[in-house]
Amino acid sequence: MTQHAQPPGARPADLVITGCTVLVHEETAADPEHIAFVADAGIVVRDGVVQAVTTAAEVSGLEAAERIDARGQAALPGLINCHTHAPMVALRGLAEDLPTEEWFNEVVWPVESGLTARDIELGARLACAEMIRAGVTCFADHYFAMDTVADVVTECGLRALLGQAYFSSQGREGREVSLDFALRRRGAAGGRITTALAPHAPYTVTEADLAATAALAREHALPVHLHAAENRDQTRTSLARHGATPVEILARTGILDTDLLIAHGTGILDRDLPLLARAGGRTAVATAPRGYLKFAWPATTPVRALRSAGVDVGLATDGAASNNSLDVWEAMALTALVQKQGEGDPRWLTARQALHHATLQSARAVGLGESVGSVAPGRRADLILVDLTGPHTRPVHDLAATLVHSVRSSDVRTTIVDGRVLMRERELLTLDVPSVAAELERRLPALVGRGRGRGRRVQTYDT
Repeated sequence: MTQHAQPPGARPADLVITGCTVLVHEETAADPEHIAFVADAGIVVRDGVVQAVTTAAEVSGLEAAERIDARGQAALPGLINCHTHAPMVALRGLAEDLPTEEWFNEVVWPVESGLTARDIELGARLACAEMIRAGVTCFADHYFAMDTVADVVTECGLRALLGQAYFSSQGREGREVSLDFALRRRGAAGGRITTALAPHAPYTVTEADLAATAALAREHALPVHLHAAENRDQTRTSLARHGATPVEILARTGILDTDLLIAHGTGILDRDLPLLARAGGRTAVATAPRGYLKFAWPATTPVRALRSAGVDVGLATDGAASNNSLDVWEAMALTALVQKQGEGDPRWLTARQALHHATLQSARAVGLGESVGSVAPGRRADLILVDLTGPHTRPVHDLAATLVHSVRSSDVRTTIVDGRVLMRERELLTLDVPSVAAELERRLPALVGRGRGRGRRVQTYDT
């Protein structure tokens, strides 16, 4: 807690938040995932950066362009959605109660092949609005037409790690387009956009293409974001076809030597853990448990084993076509509950651990662990204010448990990115949801008609 909210001669602060209870990270060698809460705090923001986290009394007379009285609220680092496909909001509810192979081959990939640039823009706009309202300040997107998504991110004020997805079935052009996007758009939106190379998965991208991707990632200092070992069936199929697990393929193609974000990983086996451990903290995994439950996959992401191997695990929703929502609060609660059940241990995963995964570990997973993920001096001012006064959050015996298991996404009152308020008292300030939703709904018949039942798809799911 700094005591220097107003340096001598400084101009007025851009934003001062008072009266909140702020989540702070107090990592030590003995407890590297320790978090704590400081009551009646004051937060000072200048030039998009948290300048001070102090007491409300300390900032009571501080000049500021904007002040927020946050009594009865908790201040948290903005949530990070570590793996999603934002434009797939346009397909929400289209393919329900289906096994994975039928979901891909009979509905989703055929319809996706007919999406227009406008469909993708509207889906991205609606997704960004949903995430802002749910307290998400940054998301990692893995999809097509990524320039369109980047334009939406630039306009709406969110932070994002964006990757143009590709399959080997697209030929060399797919990889080249992914690289071109990553180089052109990294650092865009005043630094809010970072980029990655985005091969789809080891079952849709050849080992030659994965090796070429790894070489490009090293040459251009780019991270890689892909799906791997999504479920146990994929791992079994990979062993039968290639004599190696998906993670072993990533190792032998050099992908594990890059800064890597793996989506899902429910098919990661014990034999994979030493390889991931040797990656030296450069590999992270994003877990999105709601989709695994919906597809009736028999396992979930092995969070405990991954953490023992030194692998950060960030929270994610996947796309709304499979998950139906982009609610990271739900992902946080489900992660804690599913991990308890899977491990047979009610002491794992604790609410405090879940909050650490949702904040600092998620920031590290998307390559932003030095700039976001905690409310602290010098960090970018990506934070949210959460109402704790509702009947479903009272009384508060354990604030961590309240935040993980009682708070709902609708309790987020204010969302701030880079010091800019994107939502104030539940009012979106950068996106017009009614017009976007109305246009998207008018386009639905054509959207569904272009592809569904015609067998058109870029790729076939056959794992």
